[in-house]
Amino acid sequence: MLTVLGLGPADARLLTREAWAALEAAPLVLLRTARHPAVAGLPKALRRRSFDREYARGENFEAVYQRIVEAVLAQARRGDVLYAVPGHPLVGEATTPALLARARSEGIPTRVIGGMSFVEPCLEQLAAAGVYVDPLDGLQVCDALDLAAQHHPALNPDKPALVAQIDARGVASEVKLTLMNQLAPEHAVWVVNGPDPAHPRRRRPAVSVALGVLDHQEAFDHLTSLFVPALPRLEGWGAASVEGLHDTLARLRAPDGCPWDQKQTPESMREAILEEACEVIDAIDAGDTGALVEELGDLLFNVLFQAQIATEAAQFRMGDVVAAVDAKLKRRHPHIFGDVTVSGVGEVLTNWEAIKRQEHAARGKARTSALDGIPAALPALAQSQKLQHRAERAGFKWETREQRLRKVREELREVIAARSKAHLAEELGDLLFTLVNYAEGHGIDAELALRAANRKFGRRFRGVEALAEARGIVMKTASLRTLTGLWREAKAGQKAGRA
Repeated sequence: MLTVLGLGPADARLLTREAWAALEAAPLVLLRTARHPAVAGLPKALRRRSFDREYARGENFEAVYQRIVEAVLAQARRGDVLYAVPGHPLVGEATTPALLARARSEGIPTRVIGGMSFVEPCLEQLAAAGVYVDPLDGLQVCDALDLAAQHHPALNPDKPALVAQIDARGVASEVKLTLMNQLAPEHAVWVVNGPDPAHPRRRRPAVSVALGVLDHQEAFDHLTSLFVPALPRLEGWGAASVEGLHDTLARLRAPDGCPWDQKQTPESMREAILEEACEVIDAIDAGDTGALVEELGDLLFNVLFQAQIATEAAQFRMGDVVAAVDAKLKRRHPHIFGDVTVSGVGEVLTNWEAIKRQEHAARGKARTSALDGIPAALPALAQSQKLQHRAERAGFKWETREQRLRKVREELREVIAARSKAHLAEELGDLLFTLVNYAEGHGIDAELALRAANRKFGRRFRGVEALAEARGIVMKTASLRTLTGLWREAKAGQKAGRA
């Protein structure tokens, strides 16, 4: 039989009676590591062997754990074996699931003898510092190395988290950087250490530090954990997670929710998505960070709204939306998530388009034209840019800027020569299309250029309004000469203000 036993989080006093009895009866105990406070207090007559030498080889943990599993299984095939690990065998212990699964597949009987995990002592130390945490309130538990390997933490900021085994300052630094992609540097966290090496029965007090200086601390070892409190609720109830916002939306759509929200359909919310996207662009163009926070929130709300309606109709869920885009990003970045090498941005874009074509073909929607897939709902100027950009990538383009300019002049002459409203509308469309092409030839984003012109006009017109009001001029009845003079004055004043 293979017995996997938990040594608990500290000295041998915290071993369960069942664990102590099993240790006394065992002919041989295999220790994953002897670097644990409980080992010194184990029965004196106990024959034991540790796998600490495996860690000294300098390989990654996966390789070390694999060799440990093989060694323990080899012993179990010959007879009864007791394998002892820190804490509880099923909490933060990578070798246990692998061992139990392999033993089950080989028909080797197994037994798990639990021990106190690292979680309970951490909660006790936090309570001693006045921080009271109930795991049932959503405590998230993760490994420091897993968190350090992420660029954004896979944690819900509305719930507290406990990060185990921050065994070195370098690991603490990586954990800090990951968490700061979600939390502010001043967010208070708690460093929770294991027993004092000089006094194994005495646990060191938990220490509160700002997240931004986490790696400035001195005491890090394999028994160090980090408690990350949840973000405080904005105005007492504002959630900080997408899940929290989704819950708010689901509440609004519930049978006892808001009549307006209940009434909405994907079609009725269509214009809102476009409007909110435009307001996001406005905030970006204005350089207004506060407005950008608000408008991105409104846009996110609309995305969740569509997903919630689909959930209620049993069509798809928000998790499907996230999984689909995440998988797509990873497929289309094989130079990051695969073994493809690229020489620059151009090659990245070429690969992207090739992969996109493969995806569409696999779904039976192979694109036959370079123009396929351009959204019909795009604003006309943006749509024109995409059409011409795609056509140029396919080889259909003017060779020189002079050729583009000649085309602009040709279309302008046709506008001037138009004799009917319908003809004029057609020729104006051609002229606008050609102007977009001219911008493309100079590497200018026509949409951004026109937006800049719109903003400039807005500033100057408001300047005219201010001057007219200051001088008692009624703009609706003023002469064009008067208004032109005000325009020039406003223009000169604004130029001088930027000088």
